Amino acid sequence: MCRLAAYLGTEIPLENIIARPRHSLLVQSQDAREAKLRVNGDGFGIAWYGHLPEPGLFKDVLPAWADTNLPSVCRLVRSRPFLAHVRAATTGASSRDNCHPFAYGRWAFMHNGGLGDFPRLRRDMEACIADEYYATRRGTTDSELFFLMMLTNGLDHDPQAALERTLSQVTGIARKRSDGTQPLRLTCAFSDGARIFAFRHADDAKAPSFYLSECLDHGGRAFASEPLEGPCARWRAVEPDVLYELTETDERRNPLGVQA
Repeated sequence: MCRLAAYLGTEIPLENIIARPRHSLLVQSQDAREAKLRVNGDGFGIAWYGHLPEPGLFKDVLPAWADTNLPSVCRLVRSRPFLAHVRAATTGASSRDNCHPFAYGRWAFMHNGGLGDFPRLRRDMEACIADEYYATRRGTTDSELFFLMMLTNGLDHDPQAALERTLSQVTGIARKRSDGTQPLRLTCAFSDGARIFAFRHADDAKAPSFYLSECLDHGGRAFASEPLEGPCARWRAVEPDVLYELTETDERRNPLGVQA
């Protein structure tokens, strides 16, 4: 299982989420407490937004704690919204193209979990992706395919409808192709630079952990696989099968039309 974090609020250095908190994403890369694997050392990635609509990306296959550039980048780069991910590979080799977040246009996307018996699902999932998006594919993960399916299904115009259609497609493919012994589990966060969306879904009621903070000390809010300060009242679990939409001034929660 991977660990991930997403922030939206006042402009802050990336290190305020990734490196400085007591149970930061960097700490979670070596000492995850709510995942099957304690260590997440198969690469890392960051997507942040600056003066352009498209996000900047910094990804590598090194474990997050071993990359000597990461502390400097996190200290000097500031952003209002950003996504960060440390990887424990379940599908796809350890390569930069397989590291999250994935980006297309203004969108950045990252995922924790796994799509059941993915080798049996992959071909049908690929067939659901429009040519213009499939041509941008670089890696071999289930996560990237899920993102490209969401883009195909209208992510730019209606994120909730795109997510619901994609979940429905993947669930239908799994029912047709899988032997049913491996669950579909997804915890995802994605952003267009102005909003962060997040959700948890699993067909066995065991979605990977995900939390949403109340207002942090620097005025923003964050999603994280595990509370960045350790367990405390300032963090609450993200409800399964609910799409969260976070802006700088508002939080919306809409039940998803696809249930486990």
